[in-house]
Amino acid sequence: MAGRGMKLVLEDGSEYIGAGFGAGQSQVCELVFNTSMVGYQKILYDPAYARQIVVMGYTLIGNYGMADDDFENVRPSLGGLIVRDYNDEPSNHFSRQTLNQTLTEYGIPMLSGVDTRAIMMKLREHGACKAILVDASTPTEDALARLKAEAIPENLVDEVGCKHPWFYRTAGSRYKVAVVDCGVNSEMIRALNARGCDVTVVPYTTTAEEVLRLHPDGVLITNGPGSPDAVPQTVELVKALKGRVPMVGVGLGFAIIAAAYGAKVTRLKPGHHGCNYPVRNLKTGDLFITTQNHEYTVDAKTLSGTGLTQTYENVIDHTVAGAECAADRLFGVQFYPDSLPDFEEPDVVFDALMNLMEGVSEHA
Repeated sequence: MAGRGMKLVLEDGSEYIGAGFGAGQSQVCELVFNTSMVGYQKILYDPAYARQIVVMGYTLIGNYGMADDDFENVRPSLGGLIVRDYNDEPSNHFSRQTLNQTLTEYGIPMLSGVDTRAIMMKLREHGACKAILVDASTPTEDALARLKAEAIPENLVDEVGCKHPWFYRTAGSRYKVAVVDCGVNSEMIRALNARGCDVTVVPYTTTAEEVLRLHPDGVLITNGPGSPDAVPQTVELVKALKGRVPMVGVGLGFAIIAAAYGAKVTRLKPGHHGCNYPVRNLKTGDLFITTQNHEYTVDAKTLSGTGLTQTYENVIDHTVAGAECAADRLFGVQFYPDSLPDFEEPDVVFDALMNLMEGVSEHA
């Protein structure tokens, strides 16, 4: 399938011309790369990619189409997709439509046939930047003018998070968990339900009093786009709840917890996006491979005196991948948890949260 002419224009004036699919053009977005070999459907629907154009490191994209069972949200969140080779004839018998059809349906552009390695090397060396996808005939000066004139909103959580509470019940439930939605996906809800938890998903602006009225046994602060600075309401929520109820944060949720305790959260140059980041458990020495999607990290030097203790380290760049406050029954990680229970290999997020809630119940 031949696409129309489209190009990617970066704020430094460089451009990459190829074949366009999906929508005709993008908003001004942040350009990032992802190193995953599989899982483009999950990337498409991950709210943490809101207002980002994602460059895929793996060369062939689209070959297994889009499967109904793999949708993690109602609609995609990312701003655009860049691939080396696009396959519009998926061979997966679970596929119900092509990637191009999904992108067209939701107004998301995709550029194929460009040197994704060159783009990724530029981002690796210089960090994420503003970019836009436009028709190939668009004068570069016009695209640069849009890049200069249009700002990317700081608070993207407001775009992807829920506006009112949602309830997810499960048969034979043992616990109630309040999930603060900074960009939740259905996989997290299923994982909690599978462990016998009734779930109430609440907006990121929910107050501590409103959360406590739910009488939760635990609280989960989800991943999402951007920095804790953009969601001071959620930082204040954690400050008010810490020590009163077991709590866990994932990705942005962890950064929010760290900020609430007074640690400094700084921006990474290239960010962590992909499913091949090795992480070490500093308590046990165990090493495992994780999926990550974030632009910010907690400064390890600023953890001292906050009450937080580092528990996980990213082996590649030695950034903080997790921390805890045992006294407050609280922890956070910068990587995505596994989804379903595996009693031979417990998940370090959901099963650890279950252990915290069980401890509280035993002493209630």
